[in-house]
Amino acid sequence: MLNPKLRRPIVGLAVGILVSGAFAASPAAAAPLSADATFTATALSHTLEAKLGDSAAGSYLGSDGKLVVNVTDAATAKTVAASGATPRMVTRSAAVLAAANGSLTKDLKITGTSFATDPVSNQVVVTADSTVTGAKLDKVRELVAGLGDAARLELEPGKLTTLISGGDAIYTSGARCSLGFNVQNSSGQQSFLTAGHCTNIGATWTNGSTTIGSRAGTSFPGNDYGIVRYTGSVSRPGNVGSVDITRAATPAVNATVTRRGSTTGIHSGRVTALNATVNYAEGSVSGLIRTTVCAEPGDSGGSLYSGSTAHGLTSGGSGNCSSGGTTYFQPVTEPLSVYGVSVY
Repeated sequence: MLNPKLRRPIVGLAVGILVSGAFAASPAAAAPLSADATFTATALSHTLEAKLGDSAAGSYLGSDGKLVVNVTDAATAKTVAASGATPRMVTRSAAVLAAANGSLTKDLKITGTSFATDPVSNQVVVTADSTVTGAKLDKVRELVAGLGDAARLELEPGKLTTLISGGDAIYTSGARCSLGFNVQNSSGQQSFLTAGHCTNIGATWTNGSTTIGSRAGTSFPGNDYGIVRYTGSVSRPGNVGSVDITRAATPAVNATVTRRGSTTGIHSGRVTALNATVNYAEGSVSGLIRTTVCAEPGDSGGSLYSGSTAHGLTSGGSGNCSSGGTTYFQPVTEPLSVYGVSVY
């Protein structure tokens, strides 16, 4: 019987779905926080983001575990301080960083590249994997140089690619993937979420011998999520391993997070950026969570979480769990909203 809490991601990480190589820029390590403290700081970051809009230029958890918010004027700094967060004066505004991101979204389509705003350095970081060479690399350098000091380029030694393999999880059309989170709608109908590059492959899903569900939705590229509605009798607890999942949220930059996958099991790391864009061979995916958590083929589609909070579905990355690497995750809050379901 399939244990739906084994997040067996169909590992197809290519510039993105599971890329190799370590991401160069990462925030300063934050002091260890409890899962509840991290959730509280993350909630504050979302509240301030909605309140301040473009008056703030990103946020992250500082070395003391306190939320740091980038600002460019005294009035916004005062508002941030009054909320209990730490204001930090930076050179580049949200508008400047958004313009750089917009330019890259329009012009950077080269497979093997990615980009995201790093709030710690107050820059947009562009990465290129080992397949980006010659004229393609020259083009990337040209695009980054055109953005001045608002962006910088980092070279990754691995290859961003989507790898269809996995562990003992869910199967379809000859492919094996990992289950992400079990969910249900307001009527109590239960389903599971996994990576969209998994659900694109087939409609009927099994545990290797018995049909357990049918695809009810899929989105990839652009996004990387899909939902499979349970149709078979199979145990489907609302936990990841021994951890009960009770809520969902997007983590703050520099928060400690944990990934569970069928190939490499449980590994932890830190969030280094939000809203990352990755150019896979199959197309671009945007809005991803970038982390220092390692992953390998077979981990794709697996769960990203901290404590009882669900964060994301493994999309792709680079590297491995021997030398380390960068992994990207689809925020789970988006498919929860799109499909009208919740974790339980």
